[in-house]
Amino acid sequence: MTDWLAPAVAYIPQWLDYQVAQLGLPGASLAIAQNGAVALAHAVGVADLNTGAPLTPAHRFRVASHSKTFTAAGILRLVDAGRLRLDDRAGTHVAGLHPEIARATVSQLLSHTGGIIRDGEDAGQWLNRRPFLDEAELRAALVAPPTLPPNTRMKYTNHGFGLLGLIIAAVTGERYNSWIAREIVATAGLAETCPDAPLPVGAPLASGHAAPAMLGRRFVVPADTCTNGLASATGFVSTPSDLTRFFSQLTTTSSSALLSLESRRELARPLWRIPGLTATRHYGLGTAHGETGPWTWFGHGGGFPGVRSFTVVVPDQAIAVSVCLHATDGEPQAMVENILRMLQTFAERGPADPALSGWAGRFWSLWGASDFVPMGREVVVAQPSQGNPFADPTVLAPSGPDTATIIEANGYGSYGQSVRLIRDTSGSVTEVLFAGSLLKQREAAAEEARARYGA
Repeated sequence: MTDWLAPAVAYIPQWLDYQVAQLGLPGASLAIAQNGAVALAHAVGVADLNTGAPLTPAHRFRVASHSKTFTAAGILRLVDAGRLRLDDRAGTHVAGLHPEIARATVSQLLSHTGGIIRDGEDAGQWLNRRPFLDEAELRAALVAPPTLPPNTRMKYTNHGFGLLGLIIAAVTGERYNSWIAREIVATAGLAETCPDAPLPVGAPLASGHAAPAMLGRRFVVPADTCTNGLASATGFVSTPSDLTRFFSQLTTTSSSALLSLESRRELARPLWRIPGLTATRHYGLGTAHGETGPWTWFGHGGGFPGVRSFTVVVPDQAIAVSVCLHATDGEPQAMVENILRMLQTFAERGPADPALSGWAGRFWSLWGASDFVPMGREVVVAQPSQGNPFADPTVLAPSGPDTATIIEANGYGSYGQSVRLIRDTSGSVTEVLFAGSLLKQREAAAEEARARYGA
C-alpha cells in the first residue's frame, strides 16, 4: 500500500459515517482498492430499516448498470477469442430485429450510439409496476424502429444492452447469465458477484429504500427482483469490494488475464461526449469517463429501485473506489468524486510525521464536528459535514506537542491565531482551544448541549 494511502483509508470511514448520519441515509458501503487489492472495505448503518440488521461489507447490492461494463468485458473476451468483431452488425447474430437495428454494430450498441429506445414504451419495471422484460418481450420490442439514426449522439439504452446479451448468447450457444458468470465473474475471481437475482443461498442482500419526502418517512423497496432478459443491462448484484477488484482488472497496467491489452485499451478509451451534463463526461464501450481534479478515471454507475451505486478506477494511480447506497436520494457519484479529492489531498501532503499523532481526533461544538488530521509536518482541520472535508482547509503548524499556529485559512477564518491541546491528568487530549473557541469530545459537547438547551 502506498505510504499516503494508509492514513487516507483510516480517515475516510470517519467522514462517511458522519455523512450518512447527516444525510439521514439508511447506510452506505464503501471499498477502496490499490493495484486490485482491497485496502478498505467499510459499511455503516442498517441493511434494512424494517429489520434493523446491521449493514456489513459482505452485503450485496443491486448494482444495476454496472452490468453494462461486465457485458462489455464479455463482448471483448469474445473478440479476443476471435468469435466476434466490434464492427459486426447485430443482425448477423440475432434474427428478427428491425432492419435499422439489425444494421447497428456491436461497437455502437456498447457506446449507446445505436439510437435504440431506452426502456421501451412501457418502462414500468423501473417503478416496480411490472416485471422486467423476458427474452420474448425484449425481442418483440426490438422489432420496432430505433428512435434516431445510429452515430447521431450518445443516447442511453437498456434495450441496446439487452440486445448485446442476446448476441453473447447467440455466439456462445449458452444463456447469457451462465456464460458471463463463468467467463467474466469467475475468471475475475469475484466471489460476491452474480449476474441477476435470485442470490445464492445465504448471501446477504441490502434492501432498497425510498426517499422520505413522499410519505414523510423512508420505506423499504425490495431489491430481489429478477431482471430476466435485461440482466446484461441491469441485473448484476455485487459488493463494493468486488467492483473495485473488477474495474482494477480493466486497466492497461493490470496483469489480469481477463482481457487482452488491446481490449483493455478499448475499455479505457472515451468515445462520445455525454450530452446535457454540466460537467464534461464521456462514454466509451460500456464505460463512463471523467476527470476529478488532476485524476482521470473510468467506471460506471447504477440505479435500481431504492439502490444507487458508482465505481471508478484511476489508472495512473492504480486506485479504484466504489460506493453503494441503498436509498433513492443518495448520491454515490458525488461521494466517489469527493473521496478522490480526499485521496488527492493525502497524496499531495504525504503521510504524517509520527510526532504529530497526538493531534489526530474529532472535536465538537454547537457548530458540529471538526476533524484534526495530521499530514506531513502539518495538521489539516477537516469539516466532515462537507462533501469534500478538505476544501479550502484551515492548516496548523505545530510548534510543540500541544501548541500550533494557523498558517492557512480563508479570509473569514482565524489566520495567524493560536491553537492549543488541553489534556486531562492521564495525558489524554480532551479539548482543543481553537483560536479562542473551546472544542470538546462528543459526549462532553452533547452533555453541554443537553444542559443548556434541554436537548
